[in-house]
Amino acid sequence: MGDAEFRLLVTCASMGIHDREYARPSGQRFGGGVHHHKKITVNTWLIISCVGIFVIGGFLPKSPVPITRTINHDNTSSKLTEGSTQRRYSPIQNPDSRVQLYNFEEYVGGTLVSTGQAMNMNSMEQLLHFSTNTAVYGIHYWRFIGFQFLHASPMHLIFNMIGLFFFGPMVERYLGGKRYLAFYLLCGIFGAVLYLILNLGGFVIKDVFEITAKVPGLLITDTLTPLVGASAGVFGILLAGAFLAPNVRVLVFFIIPMRLSTMAYVLVGLALVTVIFGGNNAGGEAAHLGGAAAGWYFIRHPHHLNGFFDFLGKADPTSEHFAWRDRGAKQEDIDRILDKIHNKGLQSLSSKEKKILHNASKERREDT
Repeated sequence: MGDAEFRLLVTCASMGIHDREYARPSGQRFGGGVHHHKKITVNTWLIISCVGIFVIGGFLPKSPVPITRTINHDNTSSKLTEGSTQRRYSPIQNPDSRVQLYNFEEYVGGTLVSTGQAMNMNSMEQLLHFSTNTAVYGIHYWRFIGFQFLHASPMHLIFNMIGLFFFGPMVERYLGGKRYLAFYLLCGIFGAVLYLILNLGGFVIKDVFEITAKVPGLLITDTLTPLVGASAGVFGILLAGAFLAPNVRVLVFFIIPMRLSTMAYVLVGLALVTVIFGGNNAGGEAAHLGGAAAGWYFIRHPHHLNGFFDFLGKADPTSEHFAWRDRGAKQEDIDRILDKIHNKGLQSLSSKEKKILHNASKERREDT
């Protein structure tokens, strides 16, 4: 749910990446600008969807949803199925909180059975947010995708959308629209899966074996704790960008020049330290690590993305990397040049190699 790691991204300014030929082979500006054929990209639709859902959610009615619960073992004689269930909510006065929180007491048949905290959620958040409890006990599998389009606050939304805006277009051009959507969703799913595994591990240690010692890496948070945000997918995109253009330089805080790959792995390192030592927003950072791991893998094995949308066909004609097959330039030449850019940067290309890329890009544009 957190957004602290993207405070670094929001203060980054790209140094020439908008205008690099490798970053915009179709004459487009990096970051979702107007396209040659005026087609709205998948990355743009993702941003529109996240912003739209957040705005619509602001007009929907809200109600408290439990995010922590402690069973009252002194009244175990009262079965949860007996009598009517009632909850009594009392607002928590916390002006610095991003959301309205409540303390609650739950009664069944007049007997106190549990206490805990609740969070104000609109109907869309209640339906789409992810938690260990909903994944395991509720079997709400749609939440593995739905939570990626929810955000807890305006700043949470802004930081994630900045990550999508600056890094998503380059990855989409490389993979193609269909594979890019699969890539983004899978990164988010892997983020939820890692969160689920670590939270279940913490639940087993704490509640099943009643071990009080803290185990590094496990999430001791309540299994009702909600997970929302596009951060896992954005982390995957960031790792993909670090693979495609590792030497592109960004200005951190508009002052410190840093390679894109360095920034990406610094953020991953910070997330890893937070999870291991149980820092603030360890659950969110666990999801970021899952998304980053998926992004690292799938950008190196993009063929594994082909079957994600079989109903749309196995080949994606929008892919820059794969659309050059059977063209004037041999695919092995294109692959060699792309590998050279990845390893040594665009400046290492000879004029002949640049011409090959230019011609391949021109042939592709003529087909669209």
